[in-house]
Amino acid sequence: MRKKVTVVGAGNVGANVALRIADKELADVVLVDVIEGVPQGKGLDLLQSGPIQGYDVHVTGANDYEPTANSDLVVITAGFPRKPGMSRDDLLFANYEIVRSATEQAVKYSPNSILVLVTNPLDAMCWAAAKVSRFSKNRVIGMAGVLDTARYRTFIAHELGVSVENVTAMVLGGHGDTMVPLVRLTSVSGIPLAELLEPAVIDRLVQRTRDGGAEIVRYLKTGSAYYAPSAAAVEMVESILKDKKKVLPCAALLEGEYGIHGLFVGVPAKLGSHGIERIYELKLTAEEKAMLDKSAAAVRELVDVLEKKFG
Repeated sequence: MRKKVTVVGAGNVGANVALRIADKELADVVLVDVIEGVPQGKGLDLLQSGPIQGYDVHVTGANDYEPTANSDLVVITAGFPRKPGMSRDDLLFANYEIVRSATEQAVKYSPNSILVLVTNPLDAMCWAAAKVSRFSKNRVIGMAGVLDTARYRTFIAHELGVSVENVTAMVLGGHGDTMVPLVRLTSVSGIPLAELLEPAVIDRLVQRTRDGGAEIVRYLKTGSAYYAPSAAAVEMVESILKDKKKVLPCAALLEGEYGIHGLFVGVPAKLGSHGIERIYELKLTAEEKAMLDKSAAAVRELVDVLEKKFG
């Protein structure tokens, strides 16, 4: 029997997630959105690409969750972008309500599914989905580290004029200004980055990575990134559906790892058919640990705001 994936949100990220899943023939896809006609139209358009692209998967769209029943995996991309005049808390509360509703419906129709969160603020939305779903911690996963690491690898490869495939890197922490690219463990075909670039250049690339999303928003003006975020989400989806057991930086619920308790924070995790099958606890330097603690504290601030309002 074919696998089945529900993608919540038929905007740019969601539609591209659906497209990449279909292109890779990973699963049948149900695209869900509250806007009448949009998921149906995009789903039909994607379905009609099949004869040309050479994929044989079923893509449908819906405004309710009944067609999503028995999905193996649910990718939640729906949410508001931050608009002028909107406070951080306004965005947090608005997207909490979207993620809460989506999670409730996903759990109702697909109680055995694995949830992959893409909606921002990512780490706090993972906490919300875990709270609402009551799923075991291996079945709620956030997409951020894969994207942040891809940006980091891209900038390094371009700076050095080498293939992105030769760059090995890992970005930990929350998805935002406090993310932690691990320079010490970054290499190009095994050559430590510190032997290839001056510290000032490395610092510049690290900062550009932290500002990666904002840089794209500045160019687009009315939207945010969606090609790389969708590719990152689908790398996770593929590892889970194919039981590839890739070790990827994902937002995972920590219960003492890295000295962090009860928060979703980006860490290296093995993704297989059961979701997160192992969290790898790296031996960090004092400086790296301090940066990760600062990142976790930023996530804690958001979670505290949600707990105060919603309990």
